[in-house]
Amino acid sequence: MEDVRVAIVGAGIGGLTAALALQKVGVKVDLYEQATELQEVGAGLTVTPNATHVLNHLGLGPVMDQIGTTPAMGALIDLASGATLVTLPRTDMVSDYGAQRYLVHRADLCDALVKAVLQNDRECVHTGHCLEGLSQTASSVTLSFDNGAQAEADILIGADGVKSAVRTELFGKQSPKFTGYIAWRGLVPKDRLGKYNIEPESALCIGSGHMFTRYFIRHGALLNYVAFAERNTWTDEGWAVHSTIEELVEEFAGAGSDVRGLLAATPPELCFKWGLFDRQPLSTWTAGHAAILGDAAHPTTPFLGQGAVMAIEDGMVLARAVESANSIAEALHIYEKTRVERANFVMLESLRRARILLASDTTRQLELLRNTEEAMGLFGYNPVTAPLDSSPWESGA
Repeated sequence: MEDVRVAIVGAGIGGLTAALALQKVGVKVDLYEQATELQEVGAGLTVTPNATHVLNHLGLGPVMDQIGTTPAMGALIDLASGATLVTLPRTDMVSDYGAQRYLVHRADLCDALVKAVLQNDRECVHTGHCLEGLSQTASSVTLSFDNGAQAEADILIGADGVKSAVRTELFGKQSPKFTGYIAWRGLVPKDRLGKYNIEPESALCIGSGHMFTRYFIRHGALLNYVAFAERNTWTDEGWAVHSTIEELVEEFAGAGSDVRGLLAATPPELCFKWGLFDRQPLSTWTAGHAAILGDAAHPTTPFLGQGAVMAIEDGMVLARAVESANSIAEALHIYEKTRVERANFVMLESLRRARILLASDTTRQLELLRNTEEAMGLFGYNPVTAPLDSSPWESGA
């Protein structure tokens, strides 16, 4: 298709990846972000080979080598005693899957994507634009923002996260359901780690009703962790709620001394908490000339480490669909059919994994680790070359 204009609402990892992938195939893109500046909240992020293929294809391979950490060893550890249950040597990802696995700072990846997008078009990012409404005709979509601005595009992509305004406009408001889990995330600078055991440099600590995962980012300068616990209720849906260190340490009073020490060493300004919410999977992500991707389409809990990865996959497949199709309707049809089943599977499997990882039966937990994301075959998918869905499509359908 020629002279297609795409508007993307949301400049997170999914929106930025989609923008860069679309630019690579010659599509004009405008990104609209409600924040007044592009400043990603800092936290660790796993980029597995299925997403690395995309970033390599988009020219970010050298950047990933600079910002990413690639631990050679991981471990499963008993949360209470600190005893190692299983050691997990990391396979040679490049030999096995053709691309590396990285642990990165989310802000570093976003910054790399922003720079690449702006290098292609210095005027394509519009901050301070909060979507208020949209309308469609047979040929275009019109967006209205709270600052009084309007924009028109041939295709609208909602990449605006778990509270997606685009999803609400297209499919109605859906009340999220609290999963029964809350999480804290924190960053501990290397000079605050003291005597606490951090070997190996990547580990998952499991216990009854609690879980703690940690790994280094920025080549050992920061220890990133996420600590999970079960709760009966939670009301604030968002992942930037400040937590006190005292609250976190008290919640993990039953953990071993190394875990409790690492939690206590967290700088107070770098500790946040959030409740994990679930939404029912959608069977369709498209309506007219609009579609959604990433957490707007399939909000994924972090228990498989595939949430951002799925958004990266979405962005790549969307661009390929637009490039290959003869019409906008066909492009969105291909995108949806190619992505829905895989992304919804990961969404549901991640939540199922949580129920077992935080169970009291260690045997069940160990059994689950034999069915990892790698064993599920998730890493073997290459969004750059995987077949696009060729199921029947008819013009006007």
